[in-house]
Amino acid sequence: MKRRLSAPVLVAVLAALAAVGVTALLVNIFTRQQEAQNPFYRVVDLDDETVDPAVWGKNFPLQYDGYRRTVDQVRTRYGGSEAAPRTPTDADPRTIVAQSRLEEDPRLKTMWAGYAFATDFREERGHAYMLDDQTFTERQAVTQQPGTCMHCHASVYVPYRKLGGGDLIKGFEAMNQMKYQEARTLVEHPVACIDCHDPSTMQLRVTRPGFLEGIAKVKAAQGVANYDVNRDATRQEMRAYVCGQCHVEYYFRGTAKRLTYPWDKGLKADEILSYYEENGFRDWVHAETGAPALKAQHPEFEMWNQGVHARSGVACADCHMPYQRVGAAKISDHHVQSPLLNINRACQTCHRWPEEELRARVHAIQDRTFQVRNVAMDALVALVNDIKAARARGASDVDLEAARRHQRRGQFFLDFIEAENSMGFHADQEAMRILALSLDETRRGQASLPGSIATPGAQTPTPATAPAAPE
Repeated sequence: MKRRLSAPVLVAVLAALAAVGVTALLVNIFTRQQEAQNPFYRVVDLDDETVDPAVWGKNFPLQYDGYRRTVDQVRTRYGGSEAAPRTPTDADPRTIVAQSRLEEDPRLKTMWAGYAFATDFREERGHAYMLDDQTFTERQAVTQQPGTCMHCHASVYVPYRKLGGGDLIKGFEAMNQMKYQEARTLVEHPVACIDCHDPSTMQLRVTRPGFLEGIAKVKAAQGVANYDVNRDATRQEMRAYVCGQCHVEYYFRGTAKRLTYPWDKGLKADEILSYYEENGFRDWVHAETGAPALKAQHPEFEMWNQGVHARSGVACADCHMPYQRVGAAKISDHHVQSPLLNINRACQTCHRWPEEELRARVHAIQDRTFQVRNVAMDALVALVNDIKAARARGASDVDLEAARRHQRRGQFFLDFIEAENSMGFHADQEAMRILALSLDETRRGQASLPGSIATPGAQTPTPATAPAAPE
């Protein structure tokens, strides 16, 4: 005959089981909390000379896994690239490259006639390729580029400090004056962990002298004296500033080729152009028109600053390196890529609409920007052809001075949008404003040519003369 547990004993057994379950749950919660507080095991010691990201990856394998995935090549409608196979050579061992933008749009050759970019310009690729693509571009065969280019194409923090005897700025200035191939022997990796993180605390930091000096000028114009970005910026600001170290407009100043961010007057395209106009800088003389031309670089940081996301406190990393959960850990996704390839975590954290709706909104902005960009590109090519025709008819340099000036200005505004890698999304209204300025400059350039019956019109307002907003 089986014995049944009495009610008190049964209650005691159930209570014991419940206690065990609750204890196990609390232990699990405590363990996960400890994991969150200490999200990595210190396998190796890191210091301010540990350049190799693979060594950092021993302590931070999740982040390193993402970093390594920047080799992916996925094309969105207006960015990225698919792998284009090529036959390697002794001079260029690459087996894959990005598509040629010059083949996609031959008008770019006209815009950059006489400049190295008219020889080789390709779609952007991930961070993994930033050093090799700079090293092996055909532009290196056209012109002797300076060591200044390493500032944004390599992990230069440690090489700068070694070259400067421990002084970052002195090393930066020394490498700027080297020939590219000489400077190339001093660097080994593309942008790496040490360029954005303090190895002792893992805090974000800015290591690029160009940005250290440039953002200080911006803050000084805002009334903030002696601004030190690594001391004074908030963590959220740093999540944009570490990207803004390189995704910016810049130029090589003087014979020392000192990399400089032209932000003395502000971050807008016309403020930057005004700075160039005052100091008389030019990148090259246009081969077909003789205009003193400017080449815009990749001003994502400047454009982002004019957009709604910047005004809302959304940083670059929030969209391009969104947080992700891996087990109990919450980390930034170091697979830096277009938000359109990661809408769920990059966009839907804030925007509660279906993926297709959000993608359609982005494409609507980009399609409209691209349409106006094409109109502006056609207008610029027409101006170039008109100046060429005027030269062929015997027009003098004096006759062409105004048209060349308008070409320089209109071309810079157009190139500012062409070189900025969001096709208007970072600041859609600002992109349209800049393209409108470009169109106005090319129109007035044509009107200024000898024999033109068009009316040049009023001078385009600059930031200094634009009408004040109504009170």
